Amino acid sequence: MQPFYNEQQQMLAATVREFAENDLAPVADDVDTNEEFPKAQFAALAEMGLTGLLTSPEFGGAGMGYRDFMVVLEEIGAVCGSTSTVLITHTSLGSETINRFGSDEQRERWMPSLAAGEKIAAFALTEPQTGSDALGLQTTIVDEGEFYVLNGSKLFITNASVADVFAVFVTADRSAGYRGISAIVVERETPGFEINEQHGKMGMRGSGTAELVFSDCRVPKSHLLGNVGDGYSIALKILDSSRITVAAQCLGLAKGALDQSVAYAKQRNAFGRPIATKQAIQFMLADMSTELDAARLMVYRAASLYDKGFPYGTESAKAKLYASEVAGRNVDKAVQIHGGIGYFKPTPVERMYRDQRVTEIYEGTSEIQRLVISRDLIGEI
Repeated sequence: MQPFYNEQQQMLAATVREFAENDLAPVADDVDTNEEFPKAQFAALAEMGLTGLLTSPEFGGAGMGYRDFMVVLEEIGAVCGSTSTVLITHTSLGSETINRFGSDEQRERWMPSLAAGEKIAAFALTEPQTGSDALGLQTTIVDEGEFYVLNGSKLFITNASVADVFAVFVTADRSAGYRGISAIVVERETPGFEINEQHGKMGMRGSGTAELVFSDCRVPKSHLLGNVGDGYSIALKILDSSRITVAAQCLGLAKGALDQSVAYAKQRNAFGRPIATKQAIQFMLADMSTELDAARLMVYRAASLYDKGFPYGTESAKAKLYASEVAGRNVDKAVQIHGGIGYFKPTPVERMYRDQRVTEIYEGTSEIQRLVISRDLIGEI
């Protein structure tokens, strides 16, 4: 590992790398082909304590930081994109929304089972008519005595096919814009809550995507996170920090593509010699390694700022933007190095090529990241 990782992080990386190579790599193609949520692999992650890595020991977690989680996600992402997406969604989106913005009572109710991996979390923001305007919500929340009543739908919700606990963003007043948005926890078995699995994704096919439909769904008022109208602030803060984890996932994809390419270039002969002896291949590998190191430094900086309590929003946007596009360039070069075989399943780089594409879309598109960065540069005009 790189020297800026401390001894604990190097040990963590070695442990997760061994798990990824032995337990994730052999089934990664099946998870992808069958669009199969990696239940056994998620259970193994829980047993290793990774589902509660960011959670306070008070609630059964490890109480570690984003720099540590970055190390974990790089090793998992290098082998199975779907499993890394599942872990990101459970940990830095669904669970963290409750962990950071829930009351003591709410954390006591949900965090121990989420940290232990006994329950799975999801984060429900996106709707059929939203996208980059993720907070132009149409799903409504109405106050009815001891309950809130939800109506509307969510789309492309990761982990939703198997999740037990959902952090859902809704609006009490569409005309109020972001001031009308609230966040509420909805449990899977709540009456009026329907989950419809979605299939046919290009990549990350094992991450359990589904549509959520709320039809007069009655949720106890005790499930509201913060106060009415806090949802906008909660969503932005969670997305800012979770971008660091997606960037770390992208490091994994870039690293996996490089690892596969180096190994293939050494054993593939052309014109009587391994293609690793050809300067054209050597230059591609050199570029892949250099860009990976640059992206790793950017992600580490964003994670360090977050862990130390400093402002990190612009740095997380830069890390996510650069790391996702580096991953795109690396997987593209990896397919080129593999030639024809790289275009066919079950070659890992074929799957990585498809998995990577969504990293430039979810948690804010590359265009949204550029907007965040440019606004920080220009300020108010």
